[in-house]
Amino acid sequence: MGPSGVGFGVYVHIPFCAHRCDYCDFATWTDRAHLIDDYVDACVADVERRSARGDVPLASSAFFGGGTPSMVPAAQLARIVDVIPRRAGAEVTVECNPDSIDLDALRTLRSAGVNRISIGVQSMVAPVLVALGRTHDPDNVVRAVDAVRTAGIERLNLDLIYGAVGETADDWRSTVERAIALEPEHVSAYALTVEAGTRLGLDIASGARRAPDDDDQADKYVIADEMLGAAGYEWYEISNWAKPNEACRHNELYWHGDDYLAIGCAAHGKTGDRRWWNVRTPERYIEALRTGGSPEAGCEELHPDVRARERLALELRTKQGVAVTDCHPAAAEEMQSAGLVAILDGRIVLTRSGRLLANEVILRLE
Repeated sequence: MGPSGVGFGVYVHIPFCAHRCDYCDFATWTDRAHLIDDYVDACVADVERRSARGDVPLASSAFFGGGTPSMVPAAQLARIVDVIPRRAGAEVTVECNPDSIDLDALRTLRSAGVNRISIGVQSMVAPVLVALGRTHDPDNVVRAVDAVRTAGIERLNLDLIYGAVGETADDWRSTVERAIALEPEHVSAYALTVEAGTRLGLDIASGARRAPDDDDQADKYVIADEMLGAAGYEWYEISNWAKPNEACRHNELYWHGDDYLAIGCAAHGKTGDRRWWNVRTPERYIEALRTGGSPEAGCEELHPDVRARERLALELRTKQGVAVTDCHPAAAEEMQSAGLVAILDGRIVLTRSGRLLANEVILRLE
């Protein structure tokens, strides 16, 4: 458990996908499904080995991300869930694609202890999904949400992306409106980012596509914040809104500097002053666990100054903000005068305008 006392988390990376989205630069593969069984065996062995060494406190949360975790048979995912030592009532989240969710699988996951599902919706407007390189249609999202509720999983997040070229303000309003109508407990909304080496990045570099417009994305952030706020969702991190008591506990670990275990290829973990990352490919991860070796590819020791800067940068993204005493007083006053932060009970909190310029505010306050 880290400095905030929020808890201890376990992140499990599932690197398999049926299709790579145009904007994705994660460690995922579309041609490795034949490795799924061996990969699950490796993840189980990794958790068991670390637990035997005493490296795994009781987890307050576990998060299965990817990739597309729902591509893995539910019984196989359940094997990994089963070996993770967890507190009573621990949050266990599995990311799902609307195309790969079915009721029987969700029931299996619920029986294993999964109590939160995160669906990659991105948009509820078909042409925008095409522009993002997504393969599902909006009707699949509705069916997926119905399946989650029928299975008895009570906590649901919908992931949205705004700012695709060609997406109008009305398109985005429609997406947010239709997402709210599905009554999720939590909504994440991210600006489309362009990463070098992705299909989107290459197309923009060659002139085949235009880059997202910053002003357009800012306008759409405001639209989301207003609509979600009016529907009873409260922002608690720049890109995340939740109904009361429905914040993602696992992500709060990251934002408050607590510790988490990395399971799976390319996963990152942190314990105290040490951050490490695993080998990038599923083949190398499987081989490391099969031969009794370490899956870690590298690590770094975090100097106290580095940890303090990182914690400020992460916590300032949240509604709790940071203590005034952790920042330069003159910079805090300057940001307050500019309307980018508010100072409440001795803490600096981003205003909506500040959230739109968060990176710049963070640099000024460090």
